[in-house]
Amino acid sequence: MGNGSPLFGSALLGSPAAGIAVALGIGLLIGLERERRKRDSAVGMAGGLRTHAVVALAGALAMQFPGLLLVAAGAMFVGALVVVAYWRSRSVDPGITSEVTLFTTYLLGAYATVQPMLAAAIGVVVALTLLLREALHRFVSRTLTEREVLDMMLLAAAALVLLPLLPDRAVDALGVVNPRRVGQLTLLVLAINGLGHIALRWLGPGRGLPLAGFFGGFVSSAATIGAMGLKVRAMPTHTRLIAVAALCSSIATALQVLMVLAVVHRPLMVGWTLPALLMTAVAVASAWLLWREGSEVTAGDGVADESRAFQPLHALAFSATVTALTWVAAWLVQRFGEAGALFGIGLGGLADAHSAAASAGALAAEGVLALPAASLAILLALVANTATKLVVAATTGGLRYATLLAGPHLAMLAAAGIALAVAR
Repeated sequence: MGNGSPLFGSALLGSPAAGIAVALGIGLLIGLERERRKRDSAVGMAGGLRTHAVVALAGALAMQFPGLLLVAAGAMFVGALVVVAYWRSRSVDPGITSEVTLFTTYLLGAYATVQPMLAAAIGVVVALTLLLREALHRFVSRTLTEREVLDMMLLAAAALVLLPLLPDRAVDALGVVNPRRVGQLTLLVLAINGLGHIALRWLGPGRGLPLAGFFGGFVSSAATIGAMGLKVRAMPTHTRLIAVAALCSSIATALQVLMVLAVVHRPLMVGWTLPALLMTAVAVASAWLLWREGSEVTAGDGVADESRAFQPLHALAFSATVTALTWVAAWLVQRFGEAGALFGIGLGGLADAHSAAASAGALAAEGVLALPAASLAILLALVANTATKLVVAATTGGLRYATLLAGPHLAMLAAAGIALAVAR
């Protein structure tokens, strides 16, 4: 009976009743926001809570009949209502958000019977977009400059047009230089640098940079440290605060090692829980002390940053540095032979600690490596990754920036090593 529960749950989720229920939820969620906004005379007259709930249900019910004729007729009917609502409120309503939202609610109600989870997710996004109207308007009109909007458009064009044209295969004799991955890394650095630049001005230096650093670390701590290093070049008087943000990216590194091991090999994750938590504690304490003892910027201070949010030449330099380190590691493996999984995983950490940890977990799960050896391999990968971070920090942000990061990162490794030694 217990074994049949997942199948029963899947069948229930895919039933018409589930789709109709999701459609009702979407209508109520969007309608709730519209009902609150109806108090504003500039919002329009395209309905509130009840109207959106009924329209979403109408879309879901129309999908229960054979063919799409009734769905199309319903869409035309709702579209006509939208036109009438806009015509009646055109004298006070300069936009068409309310009218478009009503039509979108109908479409989501119909789609909920086909893909309930995706429709629900889109409905939440729509409701949040409507709810954050004022914040989004302030962000676009006051936080972003014309140059930054142009840079964002160029970044999107590079990601959607240029990146797919790059070959997704190794083009060197060692089989490690993949142009597509190099392009992805370059775009990643550009995006992280832009995120930090905008967050700095939007949230202020005390909150914006550390937050950008922490979330950037889940993608690539080395890339985040490199992107923050570019900000050091633009704002040398704020080096210590930027180093705090870089340390926050290493908090994400330690936590993500546990996340990866939880998926690949849970016994290894159990053995690495204490070392990873100690690394996190050291990084948090170091970042707090660095911020408290020497932050040059207070919450009320302005930040004079006239640099561009996206700096292509610096991002390319970072990608070239990481690619060169990876190629040297592959050459050493080929030159001296397979010295064992420890050597290979440790070198793999030069490029990415998370993929190296996943490799160690996979080998432990297959019985190729014992748990103590796999734990040591992960530590070696983190040592190599720390070396990459410090080289990148010195390359992008200069010696002072790298020095501020060296002590905390070495302390993190020492804490993890001591924890593993005691556990053995």
